[in-house]
Amino acid sequence: MNVLVIDGQGGKLGREIVEKIKSNFADAEVTAVGTNTLATVAMQKGGADNIATGENAVVVCAKTADVIVGPIGVAIANSLFGEITPKMAEAVGSSSATKILIPLNKCKTLIAGVGNVSVSTMLDDVIATIAKIK
Repeated sequence: MNVLVIDGQGGKLGREIVEKIKSNFADAEVTAVGTNTLATVAMQKGGADNIATGENAVVVCAKTADVIVGPIGVAIANSLFGEITPKMAEAVGSSSATKILIPLNKCKTLIAGVGNVSVSTMLDDVIATIAKIK
């Protein structure tokens, strides 16, 4: 299974996602794409098999991913304080991959019905969702 993890800013969430996927799915190949080098390096430290940075990397990697995981902002143009370009959002949205988007209420994107659930709880749900896909 080819899992694409996309994150921006400092990459802390992306690193946690990569670590959880790698520790739960030994056969998963995890490609981490950061919107900036800081995020990419953080996800590399989390154990990603492949890393890349920037818009073109998101566009290319989204085409071959089986699963895409990241904050919901990766599918919304100009989110993450402008780090997600319209091309990135389009690539995520148009990908045939299953998308597992983490509903963080940040960057003026609010998700109705999402209470104050911890990031840890949401990441546990990411792992459970990937397990159902396999």
